[in-house]
Amino acid sequence: MPKLKTSRAAAKRFKVTGTGKLKRSKAYKRHILTKKSAKRKRNLRKAAMTDATNIKNMKKILPYL
Repeated sequence: MPKLKTSRAAAKRFKVTGTGKLKRSKAYKRHILTKKSAKRKRNLRKAAMTDATNIKNMKKILPYL
């Protein structure tokens, strides 16, 4: 079996937690922030877990995480 290549784009965006779940950052925090409320921006800072429906594909493109 040949070595598998890690998707470098995905590797920069996801981290694995101790229990094996994938942690990601939330979208919509880059620009056009003036019209968003402080509460909304504050909640976008927090990390989120990757949805269970995507885990199978994520493990495929991140074989060594």
